Amino acid sequence: MVSSPHEAMHRIFQRDTKLFSRVSKALGCDLPVPDSVTILPTDLTETSPVERRVDTLLRLDSTEHGAFLLAIEAQGKKDLAKPASWAYYTAYLWTKYRLPTALLVVVQDHATAAWAQLPVASGPPQLPTLTIRPLVAGPHNMPVITDPAEAHEDLVLATLAAITHAGDPAIGDILKALSTALRNEHEDVVDPIIELVAQGLGSRPAKELWRNLVAVDLSFYKSDLAEELRDEGRDEGSVTTYGTAVLTVLEQRGIDVPADARQRIAECGDLEILHAWLVRAATAASAAEIFGDE
Repeated sequence: MVSSPHEAMHRIFQRDTKLFSRVSKALGCDLPVPDSVTILPTDLTETSPVERRVDTLLRLDSTEHGAFLLAIEAQGKKDLAKPASWAYYTAYLWTKYRLPTALLVVVQDHATAAWAQLPVASGPPQLPTLTIRPLVAGPHNMPVITDPAEAHEDLVLATLAAITHAGDPAIGDILKALSTALRNEHEDVVDPIIELVAQGLGSRPAKELWRNLVAVDLSFYKSDLAEELRDEGRDEGSVTTYGTAVLTVLEQRGIDVPADARQRIAECGDLEILHAWLVRAATAASAAEIFGDE
């Protein structure tokens, strides 16, 4: 039951709407007298359904540290409206589950990472009140795993690293290391990783490299997705597709491709040779290196 002191302690600010500017002096923030104050409805009940969905929500328990919630958000670009949504998610979850709540934001580019890491307060500078300061995982802090042995030690971490570095110049080396690490794994392990990487690369040029690495390095694998990726290389335009993929990978890695090398790639009609060139393109230091001794 609401007590009289409870009512008095907040209703006094309705009685004198500019009282807070004077109280603020005692609180050490000394806010100026506002030009106007509006008393708003206090009922925060949402009269119509509002869809609020966090991307992934985990409860983590440990004997040493107890339990806490981890809300995970994937963020593709800067969005000035997002911090308010993140504040809503974390406050709601904290209230609903009565557990400490943390927020992890996963990104794929440095600009979005820098933006997402900035603390955002709900109040004015003098009164931050509720501040959102998410933990951010992205190309700025995720490992660049180009050693197959290191990738094999933690395939899931290597997969996330590949996804977060989707636009990195080293993505060819990263994907090659991951596909190599998957060669001797059971299909139950390989299947979700193939799919997650394909999804994570989106429409980036590196997706073409991943498709062809699946076709070459994981040719033994028979999952539906692997077959779909390989089928694209069996179409009539497969020679042109592989040639374009070789050039794309080299260009994405910042490697200069001279005119004679471009012509040699364009004129090659042997799929096996193009496969080999594409695989080498992931790690070659120069365009000449992809040709080997052919």
